[in-house]
Amino acid sequence: MTTTETIPASARDVLRVTQRMLIGDEWVSAASGENIAVVDPATELEITSLASGGAQEVDRAVRVARAAFDSGVWRKMPPAGQSRLMNRLADAIDADVDSLAYLETVDSGKPYALAYQEVLQAAEFVRYYAGWPTKIYGTVNPVGSEVLSYTKREPIGVVAGIAPWNCPLINAAYKVAPAIACGNSVILKPAEQTSLTSLRFGQLCLDVGIPAGVVQVLTGFGETVGDALVVHPGVDKIAFTGSTETGRLIARRGADRLKKISLELGGKSAAIICNDADLAAAVDVLFSAYGVWYNSGQICVQTARLLVQREIHDEFAAAVVERSRTLRQGSPFAADTDLGPLVSGDQLDRVLGYLEVAEAEGTEVMLGGRRAPGAGYFVEPTVLCGMRPEMRIANEEIFGPVVGLMPFDTIDEAVSLANGTEFGLAASVWTGNIKLGHSLVDRLQAGVVWINTFADTDSSVAFGGTKQSGYGRECGEESIHTYTQTKSVYCRL
Repeated sequence: MTTTETIPASARDVLRVTQRMLIGDEWVSAASGENIAVVDPATELEITSLASGGAQEVDRAVRVARAAFDSGVWRKMPPAGQSRLMNRLADAIDADVDSLAYLETVDSGKPYALAYQEVLQAAEFVRYYAGWPTKIYGTVNPVGSEVLSYTKREPIGVVAGIAPWNCPLINAAYKVAPAIACGNSVILKPAEQTSLTSLRFGQLCLDVGIPAGVVQVLTGFGETVGDALVVHPGVDKIAFTGSTETGRLIARRGADRLKKISLELGGKSAAIICNDADLAAAVDVLFSAYGVWYNSGQICVQTARLLVQREIHDEFAAAVVERSRTLRQGSPFAADTDLGPLVSGDQLDRVLGYLEVAEAEGTEVMLGGRRAPGAGYFVEPTVLCGMRPEMRIANEEIFGPVVGLMPFDTIDEAVSLANGTEFGLAASVWTGNIKLGHSLVDRLQAGVVWINTFADTDSSVAFGGTKQSGYGRECGEESIHTYTQTKSVYCRL
């Protein structure tokens, strides 16, 4: 692991003061005096602690956010000025990439090289939305010559962005950038497992000149800080990324006050491998460190189900195992590491529990299937064969380095298998027949479909799911609609 002497200076500063959260332009401790231990998942050693906030901090932050919004210090700033400050924020993230990547790695366990790329991706996401304040248009409506009618898009108000632990900085940017581009005030609640980069992100917002109260960061548990944000009458909009179970709870809790809610939830994504596919390309893309095993499988769009046409099933399975054996698992700071540990002991127990379920359900373990020896929350990349659609492991989100193969005979059967879960986040199709690939897009119940590729994303392209994978969209113009509301105006001439 990186030694103390090699920790970037700003990362060291964060580790010294993490027992505070950002409210307005002040770094404050929790009124309860309680803290949450931050554990390095690669070593299982405590590295620092976080302030464990509660309803008191939420109420204070909401009042500050409301005051900032009502004053117009941000929402009434000329759009070009908002764009300029957001571009400065993107530049500041780029300039701080070494520290942010270090914090992301030591906090979440993902390989440093992966964390580094995610930091740059977060900067690009902020930079994309920096272009939007000058492009949020209204309409003039054809209601007749005696009346002028127009619409305008206005910010919603105070937004609570509740982010998950798997890609902390990217998800912080996903919540904050489009919301402030639309003129809102945002209270960011990072996951208690991975809050370090969000705290640094909040400081960078202040450093570049974004007014106090426009972006605040509250740390703490979901059942305290998260729930208090969801039910607070001063919060106008909830944007949540996380598990389907928690998303349902947020939807129920927020419904009492008819809050605007967007939910990006779990998945059980399928890849359909047709017998005319380029198998070498499919294996290389799907089973790289940036494919199925990305972040040790802790990613909502992970291809957890491989639906393989029967004629090529055994050949494909053997290639998957051979390719996955080459991946290196170890210290996330080692240059040659492909897979790091799981994020926490709780997540380790969850994944190991599912491996027990897989064994009980009669699947064949072709690779892995165990906790890796030594310190850290490491689970071997695991490939299962003989998975059937009625099994728990074929229907429930594991969120770890576990994938299963199922054979199919016809395309209709493949579509039925792919759609046969409560989730509908993502899918991929691998075929040499591009017409077939595009025809399956209409039949697959998923918010994102890749053809002969996997996990391509872009800030300009909407992202989100169907069914129990949530509602609402992030990225692209869709986020502008997510964080604004339409006002209609009539003026009789």
